[in-house]
Formats: sequence, C-alpha cells, structure tokens
Amino acid sequence: MSWLEALILGIVQGLTEFLPVSSSGHLEIGQALLGTSGEDNLTFAIIVHTATVLSTLVVLWREVAQLFKGTFTTLQWNSEKDYVAKILVSMIPVFIVGMFFKDQVEAFFGNGLLLVGVCLLVTACLLALSEWLQKRRAGEGHEVTYKDAIIIGLAQACAVLPGLSRSGSTIATGLLCGVKKESVAQFSFLMVLIPILGEAFLDLLKLLQGEITVGLGVVPALVGFVAAFATGCFACRFMIEIVRRQRLVYFAVYCAIVGTVAIITTVC
Repeated sequence: MSWLEALILGIVQGLTEFLPVSSSGHLEIGQALLGTSGEDNLTFAIIVHTATVLSTLVVLWREVAQLFKGTFTTLQWNSEKDYVAKILVSMIPVFIVGMFFKDQVEAFFGNGLLLVGVCLLVTACLLALSEWLQKRRAGEGHEVTYKDAIIIGLAQACAVLPGLSRSGSTIATGLLCGVKKESVAQFSFLMVLIPILGEAFLDLLKLLQGEITVGLGVVPALVGFVAAFATGCFACRFMIEIVRRQRLVYFAVYCAIVGTVAIITTVC
C-alpha cells in the first residue's frame, strides 16, 4: 500500500466511521478499487479505527472528562456511574463476538463486494425506518435505559459485518427504541471507545510477541492514521448535528444506491 492509497483510505475511514454509511464497507470498496494487498487490509483497518476513536475523544472530551470525574472521584452512585454502567452493558454482545467469533468475523473481510452491498441495503432500511418513526413521534423520547443499552449493543455486534454501518445501526436502533435523538448519537460514539481501543491493544501485544506480522509500511500507516483522525474530528461533529436535525434519510438513499451498485458490479 502506497502513502497516497493510505491517504485516500484514511479519509474514507475518517468520514464514514461516524456517518451512517459503513466505514468497513467503504474500506472494502476502496481497497477493491485501489487493488491494495489483502495482507495489509486488516492491519490498516485497526490503525485507522484507532485514529477515529481518538478523534471521538477529542470532539467529546468534555463529556468524557465529566464521566471520568463522576465515576472515579466519588464512591456514591451518580448519573455518571449510571451512564458508564450502561456503556459497559452495551459492550457485552460485541465482547462475546470478539472473544468467541473473532476468526469468523475477520473471514468476512476481503471476500468481495456482494456482502458489502447487501449490508448497505440493510443499513438503508434501518435508517429510513428509524427516521420515519422518529418523525411520527414528533420528537418525543427518553434517555438511554439499560434495556436500550443491551439492544443497541446487539446492533453494534451485528455491525461487525462489512457494509452494515456501526453508527447507522446503533443510532437507528436507539431511535427505534424511542431514545431521544439528542442522546442517541453521543451514546453511539462513546460506546465504541473501549472495544476498539481494547482490540488495538490486544493486536499490539500479539505484534510484540511475534504472533502477527505487519506488512504495512511506516509511512502509509502514519499517513492513514493522520488522515482518519483529522476527517474523523469533522465527521463526528457533523453527524451529531445531522441526528439532531433528522436528516438520516439522505444517508439511507446513499447507502441504497452504493449497495445496489456493489451488488450489480459483483453479479454482472
């Protein structure tokens, strides 16, 4: 992978990680179009996903700092501890998938665009349905409950499939559960921090122990990281505003078009 290919794919990852159009699906499409080597794909995906997690910390640093302070500076149960507990509950499904089905999940990546296309169509349906129901409720909703957290967590676990947008699935599922649109985007972005950072840490340990090798060069890795981080900061702020304004239907149309093209390209 060259530095230019890494730049392009890093920008794609940074923008699509937060926009409900599937970052993994667009990385698959981008890698297929650029013809990058399959052995570098998983390593690059880990690097750019870590970059977008860090961009989340930058954009939501006040919220993260408040949660951290409220959780660790007092022994009393408070709203911050309650919120963190809900995030931990939401992580249970993806933890199970990561612990027991990691190899099967990784096998999905690099297997062509047909699965990506189908999952993008599923994403489009979820986004359209959630916005339709949200408008019918006329803005009514509640804060995230523990039940909502586990259901949203199940959506996140399903979104390991390339083409099924993580942010799109979790935000749409939250809206379908009746969560306030002002709350669901922030919860969606915060709930992914620990799983992705944990995955990156485990892969780093494997690298240090020699269990995995890195074929990706230092320059492409650095370029991809910086590109994903910079564009991720922009996309995170942009997506929070999009959810507030109920404009998910445009992304539903986009996912439907790209998914259809991906399927037609594969079949024909």
